[in-house]
Amino acid sequence: MHAQNGVQPFAYRCRVYFEDTDAGGIVYYVNYLKFMERARTERLRDLGFAQSTLAGEGLLFVVHSSEARYHAPARLDDELLVSAQVMELNRASLRFRQQVRRATDDALLCEGQFLVACVRADNLKPRAIPEALRAAFAGLSDAETAKAGE
Repeated sequence: MHAQNGVQPFAYRCRVYFEDTDAGGIVYYVNYLKFMERARTERLRDLGFAQSTLAGEGLLFVVHSSEARYHAPARLDDELLVSAQVMELNRASLRFRQQVRRATDDALLCEGQFLVACVRADNLKPRAIPEALRAAFAGLSDAETAKAGE
């Protein structure tokens, strides 16, 4: 993964552990969703926003919908690179495009899109994304969308 136009692509690195695999040593399909969730959380942290702090301020992000396509298996001890690219920024939601790749050969293992809603912690009703967070995501969305079109 390389940067273009000054945009540093985001990738969360993780390792496949025994607990992530089935009896055959292949990553169980639902665990890719966990890897992608962690990448979205780390993307927030990379922007300076911790989920725990946001929750303390009454804000949560919840997955509204997800779509995943599986291309090749990851196996025990593989190192993975999991991207979290902002594709769409709305008033109270974000759409991420994500990929899971094997670090050694950059093989695409799984890809998906996730619509993530911003909600109030007390009643789980939609709320506007705070302006500081919106500005951080808006900069990413513009830059990443332009990069994705290249």
